Amino acid sequence: MKNLIAVLFVGLMSFGSFAQEKVAKIEFKTDVIDYGTIEKGADGVRTFEFTNTGNAPLVISNVKSTCGCTVPKKPDGPIMPGETGEIEVKYDTKRVNPIRKTITVFSNAETPTVALKIKGLVVDSNKSSVLEKKEKSMIEQ
Repeated sequence: MKNLIAVLFVGLMSFGSFAQEKVAKIEFKTDVIDYGTIEKGADGVRTFEFTNTGNAPLVISNVKSTCGCTVPKKPDGPIMPGETGEIEVKYDTKRVNPIRKTITVFSNAETPTVALKIKGLVVDSNKSSVLEKKEKSMIEQ
């Protein structure tokens, strides 16, 4: 009887080691979005698309930005294996500056932390630069 129990125990343990572990995997179409040169006040919303390429539901627990000028929005529920999802990012385009921001995604995926980046330049076409003003005054003389 003891031998039978020992054989069953070893058999169950070895069967468990052959079972495939279920894990979520997050794969983004791109990890960088380039806004290019955009006007002050333009639409600052962009979307990072991803797919759960794993075999378990993907749950995004948090999405953070490096500053308050960039507001990310995570999906509400789990993303099932094979399904796609989106992380929406809204940049405040009232700030005339180069854009260089990082959005960090936290999830239950095999790689639990992913860094996404946005870049670009916000310009104000109503204001000319000091160099343009100087060139203009030289032409008028």
